[in-house]
Amino acid sequence: MASPRQRRKVKRVMREYKSGELKSGRGRRGKVKSRRQAIAIAMSESGQSRSRRKITRRRRKNSR
Repeated sequence: MASPRQRRKVKRVMREYKSGELKSGRGRRGKVKSRRQAIAIAMSESGQSRSRRKITRRRRKNSR
């Protein structure tokens, strides 16, 4: 379940997508045209994606 903060982040990113302001990468590449890509970016930024969890687990494990 997403927290209220995560929901706000997803909402903000999807608004950017709808208005045509959302960019992939670090802003160097072109605008996001795919809704699926916009959702993936929103999930990643809000910390809901699985890949981000795996990365943080690895970092914690390696830092010990």
